[in-house]
Amino acid sequence: MRVEQETARPGMIRIEGGTFMMGSNDHYPEEAPAHPVKVDSFWMDEAPVTNGEFLAFVNATGYVTFAEKRIEARSYPGAPPQNLRAGSLVFTPPTKPLQSRDISQWWVFTHGATWRRPLGRKSSIGNILDHPVVHIAFSDAEAYAAWAGKELPTEAEWEFAARGGLEQVEFAWGDELTPGGKHMANTWQGGFPSQNLMEDGFERTSPIRSYPPNGYGLYDMIGNTWEWTTDFWTTCHPEAAAKPCCIPSNPRNLDPEGSINPAQAQLAIPRKVLKGGSHLCAPNYCRRYRPAARHAQEIDTSTSHVGFRCVVRR
Repeated sequence: MRVEQETARPGMIRIEGGTFMMGSNDHYPEEAPAHPVKVDSFWMDEAPVTNGEFLAFVNATGYVTFAEKRIEARSYPGAPPQNLRAGSLVFTPPTKPLQSRDISQWWVFTHGATWRRPLGRKSSIGNILDHPVVHIAFSDAEAYAAWAGKELPTEAEWEFAARGGLEQVEFAWGDELTPGGKHMANTWQGGFPSQNLMEDGFERTSPIRSYPPNGYGLYDMIGNTWEWTTDFWTTCHPEAAAKPCCIPSNPRNLDPEGSINPAQAQLAIPRKVLKGGSHLCAPNYCRRYRPAARHAQEIDTSTSHVGFRCVVRR
């Protein structure tokens, strides 16, 4: 496998297709079983879409994101009236001792939180235009991709690219999280969610390209922000093909009904697969700063640690 260094698409890297072992048998159950998958060649954004790039899109189109729209009560039966206003989820470190692992102790629905104001009404992106855009719902990422003449990656494409040509290693750069004590991605140091030691210098998101690229020349594939893929969520991967001739090629999960959270079946909101982990992933809580890691996200939900990047398949 090789990567073309000279690209005819500014800001994108050509990823030559191939076969790889997708998933992992060594961590969370949703990553298993590891199984061989083929993907065709494609182009991928060198880095996540930034605040500055998303601003250019909005200025050109007048687009309004999901988090900026008032929520219709009929779409969310039983929701408290105060949660039917425009807003998004913001990570807010708890100031009191934790009572459980209930994420509502650190995820706060914040009125006025949007991609323009990532921490709420009194914040702005003025000084962080080179950070990944956040508070992006799936439809927002799709809209940007269509405007840019691109698409969102499949889960298989994303994981293949994130591995950077390395096989059978834990991380996008090798088997050590911090080789020689060097931080290779924007993740959490300390006891999540209350103790943030900021050993890597960043409390929240970081400017793109703050860390070394992977073997394909892609930046921030791990940490910083989670990234949307087009695949609907499944609780595990399919079993490996019995014969080499039957290895899946360019797989996609197109089943929205199967992705719905059984605990919220009354809302029937499909979930997509997020990849890459974020600046909130920590050894004591969320070891999802690995290419094989995956996470479910409702398509109507935006947060302060979810962004995206795009691909071109031509």
